[in-house]
Amino acid sequence: MSDTPQLPAVSREWHLVSRPVGWPEPGDFDLVEAEIGQPGEGQVLVRNQYVSVDPYMRGRMSDAKSYVAPFELGKAMQGGAVGEVVASNAEGISAGDHVLHFFGWREYAVVDAKNAVKVDPEAAPLSAYLGVLGMTGLTAYAGLLRTAAFKEGDSVFVSGAAGAVGSQVGQIARLKGASRVIGSAGSDEKVRLLVEEYGFDAAFNYKNGPVGKQLREAAPDGVDVYFDNVGGDHLEAAIGSLNRDGRIAVCGMISVYNNTEPAPGPRNLARLIQTRGRIEGFLVGDHYDLQPEFVKEVGAWVRSGELKYRETVVEGIEQNLEAFLGVLRGANTGKMIVKL
Repeated sequence: MSDTPQLPAVSREWHLVSRPVGWPEPGDFDLVEAEIGQPGEGQVLVRNQYVSVDPYMRGRMSDAKSYVAPFELGKAMQGGAVGEVVASNAEGISAGDHVLHFFGWREYAVVDAKNAVKVDPEAAPLSAYLGVLGMTGLTAYAGLLRTAAFKEGDSVFVSGAAGAVGSQVGQIARLKGASRVIGSAGSDEKVRLLVEEYGFDAAFNYKNGPVGKQLREAAPDGVDVYFDNVGGDHLEAAIGSLNRDGRIAVCGMISVYNNTEPAPGPRNLARLIQTRGRIEGFLVGDHYDLQPEFVKEVGAWVRSGELKYRETVVEGIEQNLEAFLGVLRGANTGKMIVKL
């Protein structure tokens, strides 16, 4: 094992102490100090430099049965993180390497080397591996190209389009030859960003009027693909504008994550019969076979400047919770990142 450099005695980490009902409250969480462990056989000790907060984490705070185990009460929460290896007891990873792993919400983490992926800080900024070249980027890529079966000439509608996933979906569709790309967002400033920087053909602020009406105005010829990050009235509107053989990829439904009562479903599902439309949910974890292709294609677009991305960065582990709550409120433009 490599010599461990002089480290602080403790690492700060966020624990879930009670399961939120409705909107999470600060009292549901606690920032605690924990002793920094040493890497055992096949493990590395990582000093996290950037950690990710994402909407799906709200689901893990509940103990309802889901696709991933809930966070355990009284233990450090998890999430994407990238950092520098400060001690290694594993072949193939050395102190000084940078790795991507899943033990965020903390300053230091002991990680099994098999669960750490080496990343190159020379090829892209480290934070990019949590967003545009990371899980959110692969989510956009797989959801659009595989689940929604996008093809050249399709008209594409994306909700939550100024977020980390949505902004990438729209740009990938444009770069792949969409006939029209439409996005919705929660502020006029974000709407301008979608059109002026990300190259969307049209965008609207969903707070400015009924989503169905605004979508019909933005996409008078209907949509072939809807990438759903929001659910609720956006999903109903998309079904209403869906063309023959249209496809809907359900990535997330942030509009209902904090509901205490089940949200009503779209009232117009019968329209899928006449359009022969398809709605399919997906999880990025089922599509990691696309990772090499994704990194090669999207990495080239990022380097050339053809695909643009934004990050909202907050500083300090003590801001982790507020950053997460900000994601649920839509306070971020692009990927929300916490810099430690």
